[in-house]
Amino acid sequence: MPRATGTPSPRTTPDRIPLSRERVLRTAVVLADRAGVGALGMRSLARELAVDTMSLYHHVRDKEDLLDGALDLVIDEIVLVGDRPGWRPTLRATILEARATLKRHPWAKGVIVTRTSGTPAFLRYMDSIVGLLRDAGFSLDLVHHTIHVMGSRLLGFSQDLFDDPDHPPDPRVAAIGARQLAMTWPRVGELAIAVSHEGGLGGCDVDVEFEIALDVILDGLERMRAAD
Repeated sequence: MPRATGTPSPRTTPDRIPLSRERVLRTAVVLADRAGVGALGMRSLARELAVDTMSLYHHVRDKEDLLDGALDLVIDEIVLVGDRPGWRPTLRATILEARATLKRHPWAKGVIVTRTSGTPAFLRYMDSIVGLLRDAGFSLDLVHHTIHVMGSRLLGFSQDLFDDPDHPPDPRVAAIGARQLAMTWPRVGELAIAVSHEGGLGGCDVDVEFEIALDVILDGLERMRAAD
């Protein structure tokens, strides 16, 4: 039977996914992963979600709350390794898991260093680390020292003295620079030439350097634990 004139037609478009804090934060992580944390703002996030900017404030208080929440989702991705015999391999594997997580979300490192207090996910993660050390016989004093010594390495990154460029220079150009450096500062130049690749400064393998530093620290902590 034909529909009466003026009767509204049935809805043919699917219902929109309701906005929630989790959806807002997960979208923020996706946006930061794709474009960097500098591109993450309330307006850009609203465009990503196809919603009005003001509607976001029902789920996040402000930009800092947005960053805290997005960072918590990243930290919650860290798998707490529990199948290794002994505290040292367990902590080492957990930290390397944290490193792999932050490499999937390279913007998170920059946000972490700006935080002045622990977010819930960070506190849960740290509580598991403290528990691991305490169960291994670390005194509270040594746990305290460990957290200071490990610093950002507990979350899988370190603040190196120099960061290698994302795109290393041409080896021939770098080699010339290394030789010129050696003419004025011979010891620094000697080091630059020694660690070069194919005659030019090729940069360090940051993963190798991270694991070497991690192992040196863990070895020292084991000696301190045994002597405590």
